[in-house]
Amino acid sequence: MGTPIIVVRDVSHAFPGHAVPALTHIDLEVRHGEFVAIIGPSGCGKTTLLNLMAGLLPLQGGTVTIDGGSPVCGHRSIAYMLARDALLPWLTTRQNAEFGAKVVGQRAVERRERAGLLLEKVGLASFENAYPKALSHGMRQRAALARTFCLRSPILLMDEPFGALDAQTKLQLEDTLLALWQDEQRTVVFITHDLSEAIALADRVIVMTSRPGRFSAVVEIPLARPRSIRALQKSHEFHDLYLTVWSALEGGVTA
Repeated sequence: MGTPIIVVRDVSHAFPGHAVPALTHIDLEVRHGEFVAIIGPSGCGKTTLLNLMAGLLPLQGGTVTIDGGSPVCGHRSIAYMLARDALLPWLTTRQNAEFGAKVVGQRAVERRERAGLLLEKVGLASFENAYPKALSHGMRQRAALARTFCLRSPILLMDEPFGALDAQTKLQLEDTLLALWQDEQRTVVFITHDLSEAIALADRVIVMTSRPGRFSAVVEIPLARPRSIRALQKSHEFHDLYLTVWSALEGGVTA
């Protein structure tokens, strides 16, 4: 997959007023085109790590390099998808899908064409003129996914984007994400609490311990691509990997 596009070296972070640090001595390299999932118990610093990569928090110790430079808020190499869709209620689905690309200065013709293509891929072509209030929660997340991919950023940071969805919608969006990623081979760092989701999507699953968060295990996921989320549920290899990750997670909770 080539050289690292994200490099994290000996990063620690503590929030004021908290005796226990959020993160301690984190080292990570993510290669171009790699899909890395990070799991761990609540409060272990997963989102803090993502925010440090995005330049949303100041570095206190260690270094982070993003696409050859320092992390800064609004870094053009990064698209960040949150757990909440954060759609703007006064914009239509298409306008929301275009919004990030508009902010970074993509040409109107280019971003409209790309937004239309992405809305078709996520199943929202017939809702492009609808406003967020007319969309279900799952449809809103589809629109947010289209907005994220509409940005040409080579790095996608995704913070539990499907965590609040029902099981069926979640599986559908995981398949949609895999298809989009397979087409474009972006570099993805994906935060989740769902072990099955992490294994189904990622090339590597990184397991974090309880606070202070540190990496306790890295599990390579050798499942062939392209992948089908539904087909994986019948795979013995998938279930063996689940047990491996679960065992590492259990150990990290009490570490």
